[in-house]
Amino acid sequence: MYYIIIDCGTTNSRAYVVREDGSIAGQASKKVGVRDTSITGSKDVLTAGLKDTVTKAVQAAGVEEGDIRAVFSSGMITSEIGLCELPHLTAPCGAEDLAAHMELVEGLDLYAGKPVYFVRGIKNKMAEEMESPFAAAGSLDFMRGEETQMMGILRNKELILPATVVVLSSHTKFISADGGGKILGSLTTMSGQTFEAVKNNTFLTKSLEDDGSGAPEDYFDEAVVEHAAAWVRRAGLVRSFMFPRFLDVLLDTKWYERRLFFEALIAADDMLSIGQMDMFGLGRPQRFVLVGLRERCRLYEYILRKEYAEAEVSVISDKEQIDRLSIEGMLSLAEKAGIIR
Repeated sequence: MYYIIIDCGTTNSRAYVVREDGSIAGQASKKVGVRDTSITGSKDVLTAGLKDTVTKAVQAAGVEEGDIRAVFSSGMITSEIGLCELPHLTAPCGAEDLAAHMELVEGLDLYAGKPVYFVRGIKNKMAEEMESPFAAAGSLDFMRGEETQMMGILRNKELILPATVVVLSSHTKFISADGGGKILGSLTTMSGQTFEAVKNNTFLTKSLEDDGSGAPEDYFDEAVVEHAAAWVRRAGLVRSFMFPRFLDVLLDTKWYERRLFFEALIAADDMLSIGQMDMFGLGRPQRFVLVGLRERCRLYEYILRKEYAEAEVSVISDKEQIDRLSIEGMLSLAEKAGIIR
């Protein structure tokens, strides 16, 4: 028996055909996501794109229609610009809570009339009384998709809890898990989107792009990273964004040095968010798990070890392994929910 798992994002989506043991039989991807709904005001493009992606994944797997039992998905597909808006669960929230609230979506056909199940996202718990919504803004956060990925991470019997998982993608998301494996909440920054927006849409573009000279293999300069972190603490991020331009025009620096400096500015600013982690009641974090591309994890790991020298830091950077986190998390939830027997 096979299952289809859909990872629906903002701009890109992937579909996997997986066996009961979680191994991937076939997969496909397409540049389609909830951004299309936001732009067009219609869900038709998203629906058609996901159905096409699923069909290609099934073809790649070489399985028959009758071999597919169900379709599972989480992430932005459950948002107001997805295919079926579902309210968030409120942290603290564990596997049993997520499984108990898996939603069978009636009337949604993504492949051959197979049943479609969605996993709900999780939001931070709010204080019952608020002086002002703006005063409470910094305590708010939510996730859609990362909760399923977290279930895959928490299946690792070697992981000692409590821990802070740092997911590095178009956003950076700091997720706190307690000793019992419950998600206590999250803190999200716009790191990836900020990088792309500033790099591609400001006068920094020239100072950060490859000038044709290339970069040394596996380039990383600890001094550049430390200077960037120091400037963010002293001058703030927006002022520091000017510095790669100054380094380009007024001083003799290489493009790849300026790129690393720019990336380190954003990473160092991200780390300031950890100062809010005490809101989850676990005190100063002692254990981190970084999830993302190898180069980005290396940068964040270096800054983390400087700021939290006593903490344990582990890294998950292999793309296939990262993909499997969501797959294993989804199948474990479906099993707890009694969908997979």
